[in-house]
Amino acid sequence: MISMYTLILGIALLVIGFYAMLTRKNLIKIVIGFSIADTGTHIIIVSLGYLRGKTAPIIDGAVNAVNAVQEVVDPIPSALVLTAIVIGLAVTAVMLSFIVEMYKKNKSLSIDDYQELKW
Repeated sequence: MISMYTLILGIALLVIGFYAMLTRKNLIKIVIGFSIADTGTHIIIVSLGYLRGKTAPIIDGAVNAVNAVQEVVDPIPSALVLTAIVIGLAVTAVMLSFIVEMYKKNKSLSIDDYQELKW
């Protein structure tokens, strides 16, 4: 059973992040919006993999290897989220490094000051 509160929280963070990315003119605020949307996506994936009454997928004394399939949650969503966190961190670092270089060139963080980059 999906925990509705965490699913709603994830969707809310996703919407807030997209709103920030699409409506803000400051490059730093756009990156912050991306990070918020990224966190919302992680929460949604983890909440979809959650099963009430189940335990972590670690086979030890608490979980019998024979009954592990019935007693543990699926480890795939957790592994995907861990991978997505690392990739999101790398993407955020690259975006911030581009912003630093753009600021050094034009001394502005407003997206409107970069007309030469538009089509």
